[in-house]
Amino acid sequence: MESIRFVARIRYWNPDKPGGLAVADIPSEHIPAIGGLRQQRVRGALGGAAFASNVMPAGGGRLAVSVSKAMMNGAGIGVGDEAEVEITGVGRE
Repeated sequence: MESIRFVARIRYWNPDKPGGLAVADIPSEHIPAIGGLRQQRVRGALGGAAFASNVMPAGGGRLAVSVSKAMMNGAGIGVGDEAEVEITGVGRE
């Protein structure tokens, strides 16, 4: 697969409840290349730090990648920050 690159703001899955799952929304133009609005495994880099995570539908035609605390620590970013995201693999390939 050709890598997908974009910049996204890290946010909480449920903005009404600070804490819990953090995600980065994937721009709509990249959703078809990732395989559409379905949950699946992805690999790539967040702020230059390698990661393996999941993408999942986020409602309203959005797709989001799950961002763990370890991923944020490795990239030196936190919730509310913008980060460069690169997705280099989808699925178990």
